[in-house]
Amino acid sequence: MRLFLYGFIGVFIATANAARPAALELPKETHGKIIALSRKADGLAGQGQYADAIQVYMQAVKLLPQPTHDWEAATWLWVAIGDAHFLAKNYVQARSALSEAMRCPGALGNPFIHLRLGQTQFELGNMQRAGDELARAYLQEGKAIFKAEDPKYLGFIKSKLKPPPGGWPAGW
Repeated sequence: MRLFLYGFIGVFIATANAARPAALELPKETHGKIIALSRKADGLAGQGQYADAIQVYMQAVKLLPQPTHDWEAATWLWVAIGDAHFLAKNYVQARSALSEAMRCPGALGNPFIHLRLGQTQFELGNMQRAGDELARAYLQEGKAIFKAEDPKYLGFIKSKLKPPPGGWPAGW
């Protein structure tokens, strides 16, 4: 699942917790600069130039006003950074970036973030944490969220969860 920033925004918005308080709005000029940098980074990531993309995403993070974790933009920037690290197989850095994202608005409970964090923990051999995170993604989205992913992640989580009475419903 190669979402990068703009693909992730759609997932993020669709799964955001509607009950949470309204997020702060970035100043228009700052927002514009962050969007421009994000588009540039997305292009680099889309070409497999993950290290360069991460540097550009980090430039965008540095534009966020303090405290940076209060901004929704911080959520999707840290996820994009974590995603790029994951795709580059830099799992320690991916875990770090995704953990930063979890401190930001709307991250907790977002199926894609839990998926990517679970996959990262899996690759690092932290199977208990991997199971926790992958279960969060699976229980919210079913197997659909695993569609473009290596089947080992879905197989792993299905081996850890007890099916409900009557078995898993279609799509799960």
